[in-house]
Amino acid sequence: MFDPDELDRIREAKAEWEAEEVQPTVDRFGEREETFTTDTEGHEVERLYTPADVADLDYEADLGFPGQEPYTRGVYSTGYRGRLWTMRQYAGMGTAAETNERFHYLLEEGQTGLSMAFDLPTQMGYDSDDAMAAGEVGKTGVAIDSLRDMERVFEGIPLDEVSTSMTINAPASVLLAMYIAVGDQQGVDREQLRGTIQNDVLKEYIARNTFIFPPEPSMRLITDIFEFCAAETPKFNTISISGYHIREAGSTAAQEIAFTLGDGIEYVQAALDAGLDVDEFAPQLSFFFASYNNILEEVAKFRAARRLWADIMDERFDAEDPKSKQLKFHTQTAGSTLTAQQIENNVVRVAYQALAAVLGGTQSLHTNGKDEAIGLPTEESVRTALRTQQILAHESGAADTIDPLAGSYYVESLTDDLEAEAREIIAEADERGGMAQAIEDQWVQRQIQDVAYERQREQEAGERIIVGVNEFEIDEEEEKDIEEVDPELEQAQQERVAAIREERDGDAVESALADLEAAARGDENLMPYLVDAVKTYATTGEICDVLRDVFGEYQPGGSM
Repeated sequence: MFDPDELDRIREAKAEWEAEEVQPTVDRFGEREETFTTDTEGHEVERLYTPADVADLDYEADLGFPGQEPYTRGVYSTGYRGRLWTMRQYAGMGTAAETNERFHYLLEEGQTGLSMAFDLPTQMGYDSDDAMAAGEVGKTGVAIDSLRDMERVFEGIPLDEVSTSMTINAPASVLLAMYIAVGDQQGVDREQLRGTIQNDVLKEYIARNTFIFPPEPSMRLITDIFEFCAAETPKFNTISISGYHIREAGSTAAQEIAFTLGDGIEYVQAALDAGLDVDEFAPQLSFFFASYNNILEEVAKFRAARRLWADIMDERFDAEDPKSKQLKFHTQTAGSTLTAQQIENNVVRVAYQALAAVLGGTQSLHTNGKDEAIGLPTEESVRTALRTQQILAHESGAADTIDPLAGSYYVESLTDDLEAEAREIIAEADERGGMAQAIEDQWVQRQIQDVAYERQREQEAGERIIVGVNEFEIDEEEEKDIEEVDPELEQAQQERVAAIREERDGDAVESALADLEAAARGDENLMPYLVDAVKTYATTGEICDVLRDVFGEYQPGGSM
């Protein structure tokens, strides 16, 4: 892109500027004592970037145009001028009825997609009346014990008019079956169902630990979903390969890219090994990233991830369909950056993080409520978080042109650096036998833990300023307006589970579960059996117990 002689002149002019202009100014006035590095990488940020820092940039090969390979500048040719990102606020409020109420509220306030949070027992495949669920029912999201709960969640919400994201992993196939069953009840053609299930078990072994089954049967469930949805629900994203939790656990931006795409490589390979064609399922893959405070680093991260995934799908897997190479992703602002101190500051943090996601070209976005560091978000804080997106969309101008930071010498240099570092990490994982083996060996976890430890040390030493926490502190009263879960919720939910067991056709349940067990012991696709089972009102726990009996449970530290 640049003439070599002109680059030499720029380098000489920069050196002259530093000697004649910068150094005398620094000698006289000094510079801030802060270390100028990227937020998580720790790479030194130069005082000034010029074309010489992107001397090897090839526009067509490295950037191209939006909607064309390598997708650095976005996967859609019209960007947000065609349609805005989906504003998808995360919500799950203890009971199905409360969640339904919050969903209706958000839709009335202008939200354009639903995002469903589940309580811990549901995430672990236990019913609310299981001893393992004691004290956790409805605490982190909605309790879904049977199809009856899912029906109540979506009462009055036509599934052919909304897109729904479900943050569920180990029992994702069960919850997807329930969603499909609700759509069937509403008379919605399965081809019209839109949304995403997270369905990313590898990152559970890395960062979250809400796993149930060992990796091999877990991967079978995932590839069964790929196959089933390609035929039945082609508009539904079958997995949200998640870097968000990896980043929240402490990773750098480059590690977030590498470990997320590394997991993606494992899922694609597992599907190919199961006999699927890459271009049949790959267009339904989606990704999930965090957005942190360093705006320019985050923008570069999203751009680098898109370019790298296109290359991976092309070179490793010979994908031919352009949609198979397009990295489409959801973004959530960074929960771990929210502080209990001076919580109003969190509104500002979230706004900057949301701006980074939009400048980076996200397809959907969740903005955190300011009070999520201390409890479930109130309606007021959720509304403010949603308004943050709406102001960004309609007042800021950030959505008016595609990839507006392209061509910035700093952003392009940082994009290249992050891609190069992510490639090195993926290559090392490959040398260790791939991501699954690297996870089993705890190598991935150690890489993240080392970074998290160092960042915490920097914060405690005052080397990393957290406004309101270790600098600019004030005396303040404790926040009073906190959303709380009704302590009687657990008993009421247990009574609803018992009522379902009394009302349903027990013989139909037993027959469906027996069919599911037989299929699990064989090699049939399990999704049709799961849909049949949930329609009999077999519970989440009953279904998962059948699969536990067949597949066993994963024990940390054991063999994957």
